Amino acid sequence: MTTEKRSFQAEVSRLLDIVAHSLYSEKEIFLRELVSNASDACDRMRYLALTKPELAEADAEYRVVLTPDKQKKTLVVDDNGIGMTREELAENLGTIARSGTASFLQNLTGDAKKDLSLIGQFGVGFYSAFMVAREVEVISRRAGESEAWRWVSDGRGEYTISPAEKAGRGTTIILHLKEGEEEFLEPHRLRHIVKTYSEHIPLPILLKEGGKEEKLNEASALWTRPKAEIKPEQYKEFYHHVGHVFDEPWLTLHFRAEGVFEYTGLLFIPSTKPFDLYDPQRKGRLKLYVRRVFITDDAEGLVPAWLRFLRGVVDSEDLPLNVSREMLQSNPMLAKMRSQIVKRVLAELEKKAKDSPEEFEKFWDNFGAVLKEGIYEDLDHRDALLALARFRSTAGEKLVSLEEYVGRMKPGQDAIFYVTGDSVAQAARSPHLEGFRAKGVEVLYFTDPVDEFWSGAVGEWKGKKLKSVTRGGADLAKIEGESKEASADAEDKDAKAPANVQSLIAIFKLALGDAVKDVRTTDRLTDSPACLVADEGDVDIHLERLLRQHRHIDKLAKRILELNPKHALIERLAALVGKDGTTEQLQEMAWLLFDQAKILQGETLEDPAAFTRRLSGALARGLPT
Repeated sequence: MTTEKRSFQAEVSRLLDIVAHSLYSEKEIFLRELVSNASDACDRMRYLALTKPELAEADAEYRVVLTPDKQKKTLVVDDNGIGMTREELAENLGTIARSGTASFLQNLTGDAKKDLSLIGQFGVGFYSAFMVAREVEVISRRAGESEAWRWVSDGRGEYTISPAEKAGRGTTIILHLKEGEEEFLEPHRLRHIVKTYSEHIPLPILLKEGGKEEKLNEASALWTRPKAEIKPEQYKEFYHHVGHVFDEPWLTLHFRAEGVFEYTGLLFIPSTKPFDLYDPQRKGRLKLYVRRVFITDDAEGLVPAWLRFLRGVVDSEDLPLNVSREMLQSNPMLAKMRSQIVKRVLAELEKKAKDSPEEFEKFWDNFGAVLKEGIYEDLDHRDALLALARFRSTAGEKLVSLEEYVGRMKPGQDAIFYVTGDSVAQAARSPHLEGFRAKGVEVLYFTDPVDEFWSGAVGEWKGKKLKSVTRGGADLAKIEGESKEASADAEDKDAKAPANVQSLIAIFKLALGDAVKDVRTTDRLTDSPACLVADEGDVDIHLERLLRQHRHIDKLAKRILELNPKHALIERLAALVGKDGTTEQLQEMAWLLFDQAKILQGETLEDPAAFTRRLSGALARGLPT
């Protein structure tokens, strides 16, 4: 087969452009990325050899070899890992095949530090080679294949693939360095980089010069070493390697479980959100090893989906080495490991929440929405997750726990009130909050889509019902919270409440007909004339909108229109009841208030033209002649 020239996928071209403009603040990172990829390739080869030992018999000592050549100005990174076929070279180095590509690119900010972390998470560190190389040459031969292939590119939009010669399996990367990058040919510089970034790699990294080979790292699995021997920076660099990230770990959890079965865990919670946190597949990213042999990096069942932000490794002493990914799903030992890992993580989070509440707030802002998935779907850990849950509320900027909320409930209050919205700012504008604010009753902001589901599944917490303020049945009258002056003012207003309100309601019901379920007065409003609420047994308004957006429902439930009898507009309208020629005008106002209430809820109007006509008519009548 002859040489074939191809263009990079558009997303890759954009990445290369970012890299070319020195996204990486320290160019030496490129070597860490290439060594890390080589190590992963060897891990995958070791796993393949468990079932096909003949593929590794001739070369079972896994390693990464660095060979600088000052005369040719090349740095070679060579491994004897699993290697790549022609198709895999094109797929892995010419495209980004992973899901979430569009989301990833949308999240690129132009801020070098933030974008660096995103690119690392996306597993495309190979392209960092173009920071120091004018041309990159990759020669690879897949284990079990007789053919080798050469991939070549200058990183400017195109690459070529052609047949090549290679004695054994694995991948050889040849960096033709740019002018001014000769420092990466100096042995002392390479030693320093490997020592700094790749000391934890659990296979030998060799420096080859003048026919001699020098081992640059300790080549032992970091998680097998005693915690007392491991420095914080070693944990950090291992986190960077295992998670393909560049941020600092928010929490490091290193433990050894002993007893009926033994395993070691070295787990990390990131300090920033992984770009694929909300990928629909909800895959975990922990690597599973058995007696230091890599098995898989997405073992289903090792942790629940609501802990998918965890990075790190779990190494079992007791699982069979030849365990398949399919066998893992039904392995009872894995289920026990999962249970213990979850308990450890939740215990650490509980400790952080208690000892370092400000740090815990940062964690919750990043991963709280994911943990709340567990409240909905994991009955065994629901209570522990509810205790960890934090919310913003009408009480101020700080996050509040359910325990804190209940501790400051008003006398007469028997429910935990919440309001849903797409954001805190939107939820805070809800007219349904007016009466609660007037009485000083705290309301939680539920702004994650999952809030709608777990709150319905849980129903109550420690005997206190969870109640949406956009539902009917919120009896504010029995809650003590007003000052004496405010209460006296309310009684005075009640005494002066217009007598024709019930007649106005009757006119509104007749005008709106089947468009509403009911029309009634409410004490939940102070500043707004009207609002829409869901009946007690109906789907909450915000949840209904979410379901409709995703086409899970077509027909909307009818809502209740609630009127504020103390509002000046409602008083004026009630005063018009019974006067000659006002019935049609009041019917028009019924529709105008109904549409206004829908707009306040964030809903679209079915007939914007009719709304505009009614509004124009009301404004014209209100202007002096």
